[in-house]
Amino acid sequence: MTEEARSVMLELDEVSLSYNSKKTSFDHGVHRVLDEVSLTLRQGETLGVIGRNGCGKTSILQLMAGIMAPTSGTVTRRKGTSAALLSLGLGFRPDLSGRDNAFLGAMLQGSNRRQAREFLEDIKEFSELGYSFEEPVKTYSSGMRSRLGFATALVTHVDILLIDEVLSVGDAQFRSKAESAMKQRIGGDQTVVFVSHMGTQMKSLCDRAIWIDDGKIKSEGETELVLDTYLKSATKGQKKL
Repeated sequence: MTEEARSVMLELDEVSLSYNSKKTSFDHGVHRVLDEVSLTLRQGETLGVIGRNGCGKTSILQLMAGIMAPTSGTVTRRKGTSAALLSLGLGFRPDLSGRDNAFLGAMLQGSNRRQAREFLEDIKEFSELGYSFEEPVKTYSSGMRSRLGFATALVTHVDILLIDEVLSVGDAQFRSKAESAMKQRIGGDQTVVFVSHMGTQMKSLCDRAIWIDDGKIKSEGETELVLDTYLKSATKGQKKL
């Protein structure tokens, strides 16, 4: 299916995000996290997002998920579209068990109570948490939380997966399993926005990428080309130091 034929799932139109700060290094005390960013995400597309720490990668995912509102501009999701942001430590109630968090997560992603209950054993199996599935999430390592979040979103078939580095943690065996599951879903109609510092992982999963720098999209297009442009820029910056 051509890009033009795929329906639009989400659009950012001149989206800016800023907040006031006491640091005089910012423009009149205003820190601009994102500056008039525009992009279109289509059904079945896997979009990679790369950039240095603090450039706005996580913020753009939070805007897409509806967790934050932009300072200006608009974020539009197709009516009825569900989205899940997988980010370490985000969205879990630490005093509840993995099972209870998975149940709540499934309902937040659009399942009714019966469907959410039916998903639980599949989530437990995919996450490989074993007995820990019944333990409070506050006892989990970052890798275990990553497994729980990824399994919940994958098994419940959310429309847009927003993944913030969670496939970069945990053991190599689970990362391989998660990537394989992602590739199977990507082969269908799963829509994904994927933030990672692992270039090989992004090349393997993403068919398009953007590079964000100083709150703006500096490069957009084929994943390998965008990564090469970003890495060349990073190398030049190191040589100047």
